[in-house]
Amino acid sequence: MATDTARNFELETALKSVINILEDGQKGMAEIGERLKDETLKRYFLAESLKRANFRGELENELHRHGVPDVHESGTLAGSLNRVWADLKARLGGGDRTLLETAEEGEDEAKRVYQDALERELPLPIRQVLMEQQTHIVMSHNFVRNHRDELKGK
Repeated sequence: MATDTARNFELETALKSVINILEDGQKGMAEIGERLKDETLKRYFLAESLKRANFRGELENELHRHGVPDVHESGTLAGSLNRVWADLKARLGGGDRTLLETAEEGEDEAKRVYQDALERELPLPIRQVLMEQQTHIVMSHNFVRNHRDELKGK
């Protein structure tokens, strides 16, 4: 049986990794949304950016409830590089399909981080929050993938 300290460390580690990927997603969705030409996709991506911010807030509140006073996560190096790569591709005329490919790569990473977090020993209420958020992330991934596939012939 894990000690309270070990459980809190496990909780903090899991949630901070998800918070980091949400920070990446928030920034990435906003940046891609600003570059998309399709107005419907643009609105979707900007709304998803806000959704990622809300998810972060939920998880930060959980950390506060478990005694973590301040959460200063700023995303990951991989997320920063992914955004730079997306910016470069957009500047080189990659278009909406290329931006959607980049977004899907980010969503793939988010799915992996959520799965890793859910494999840890976490309290049931936090597990439920993560599962609800993960369901949304998977739906978003599928939406992005489907729209990317629609643009293959264009």
